[in-house]
Amino acid sequence: MPTETRPPRGFGGNFIIIFLVVTAIFYLYEYFNARKYVETLPYSQFIANVNEGKVKEVIISDTKITGEFTDSKENKAHFFLTVPVKDEHLIETLQAKNVTFQGEVASSFWGNILSWIFLIYILSLLWSLFSHKMPSGMQGIFSMTKSKAKVFVEKDIKTTFNDVAGIEDAKDELKEIVQFLSNPKQFTRLGGRAPKGVLLVGPPGTGKTLLARALAGEAKVLFFSINGSEFVELYVGLGAARVRDLFEQARKAAPCILFIDEIDALGKSRMGHIGLGANDEKEQTLNQLLAEMDGFDASTGVIILAATNRPEVLDPALVRSGRFDRQILLHNPDQIGREQILKVHIQKIKASPTLDLQKVASITSGFSGADLANLVNEAAIVATRRGSKEVEEQDFSLAMERIVAGPEQKKKCMNADEKKRIAYHELGHATVSLSLKTQDKVHKVSIIPRGMGALGYTIQRPMEDRYLAIQDDILKKICVLLGGRASEKIYFNNISTGAADDLSKATNIARAMVTQYGMSEKVGLAIFDEQPAPMLNTPYQQYVTRPKSEMTSQFIDQEVRAILDHCFKQAEHVLELNKNFINEEVVLLLKSETLNESEIANAWKKYGV
Repeated sequence: MPTETRPPRGFGGNFIIIFLVVTAIFYLYEYFNARKYVETLPYSQFIANVNEGKVKEVIISDTKITGEFTDSKENKAHFFLTVPVKDEHLIETLQAKNVTFQGEVASSFWGNILSWIFLIYILSLLWSLFSHKMPSGMQGIFSMTKSKAKVFVEKDIKTTFNDVAGIEDAKDELKEIVQFLSNPKQFTRLGGRAPKGVLLVGPPGTGKTLLARALAGEAKVLFFSINGSEFVELYVGLGAARVRDLFEQARKAAPCILFIDEIDALGKSRMGHIGLGANDEKEQTLNQLLAEMDGFDASTGVIILAATNRPEVLDPALVRSGRFDRQILLHNPDQIGREQILKVHIQKIKASPTLDLQKVASITSGFSGADLANLVNEAAIVATRRGSKEVEEQDFSLAMERIVAGPEQKKKCMNADEKKRIAYHELGHATVSLSLKTQDKVHKVSIIPRGMGALGYTIQRPMEDRYLAIQDDILKKICVLLGGRASEKIYFNNISTGAADDLSKATNIARAMVTQYGMSEKVGLAIFDEQPAPMLNTPYQQYVTRPKSEMTSQFIDQEVRAILDHCFKQAEHVLELNKNFINEEVVLLLKSETLNESEIANAWKKYGV
């Protein structure tokens, strides 16, 4: 279990300091405020006021006489104070003038001290009891400058490199770090030094955090873990204080690993950020991190490990050599890597002995390690839902559909005409793909609504991992996307809005061919759109558009349209040749609502052209 790195709380120490400060402020306020209303008198003046009837009440003690005036006008004192003298006639004088009086026993000096000590002791007990029941957020009020890092003791870290699969290159890189932590002299004997910092870079779900914990488990050292966002606070200076505290703890605990996850929240580039408030706090925190890394000696046995999926936003000063000396790239696993990852996760469920993990790996191209872990879990849920004692291949197929296309919406009612149109639309995609022999195999065709707006879907999965896209393959992909619209036009002589998403994707691909890949003879080899970080390739990235003339923009639009028109005509031609196949499969699809890979392949052998 993780343990917080905050030092043990003193016995009410924080509260005592705050209590004494507040008490001092209160008494100072009372002292200066009382001077407006209390007048110090000589004893003779006090007796004169009594004889003149100006005194209403008197309190007599061994050290002082206090009292209240009879008539106190505005801006004049209401009370008085004088030092008593031996006066045998004082009581007679007060009685004669009808002045109310009483005696007061003065407290001893030590009695006052003991009463204060007892009060502080009681309040400390209450504070200690209350602080243990207090929410962690409220406790943090008194430890805001302390690091929020969690410490994992070596015996608590069960993760090792055996639990990490599919990223063998990254594991090999980190094994050197383990050797340094275990035997640093092996590297320093020739004058070399261990890398001061290691930056793990890769898309979400590729195993960056898992790899960091495995490194700590293999090295058997303390593991400090903190998220980059935990440094940044509203109040300027707190983030920098937490950085100092974290590095101080790491130095004391050496050898250890200091892991900062999502470091982009802390280390964003400072270029172009001019302002106050939160930006000032972030810059101070980043500056403190840079200063700590500069003053950090790697020979102490402390390795700084960080992870990010947005390397393009990091400050150049942070990723330069001497700070993060080594950058390790993690990509989505290939087919062999996916099979290895599945073997790790499959141990946690009751899988069928006949389950073919190689086949599952082949249809999950593009899945990250986290996606595969989720796939295994979803497959187990599907098997449980249907009452099976083992997780079988069909469960993985259904789980993948749920992940890719969304959950089924069987209760969504569609009329017969809509179902028929959707069936022809989806078979249009499948037919074009089969006829053109695309790289993506048709895995399943269904007219069951799924997800946010899909009324039907055709699932295609790559037969192998590919890292380059050939021009002919790109054009075939556009043809497949336009196959649904072409099928509607042929069989209904009328089109619908069902192809809107297909048209959007086809247009984006055609525009990329012209503006990014240099695949247009008319526009030429010039690049007009750039992708800022193609390595991570997240769906939310925006393309950077370069300046271009109005004539060039017209050429681009014309070329995009020409590509789309050419592909649409090719799709129409393919569908005209395969009417027998489509008509036969539409009947089966309307009846069963789903056609699997083998059913489609058998029908294509019989009717396909």
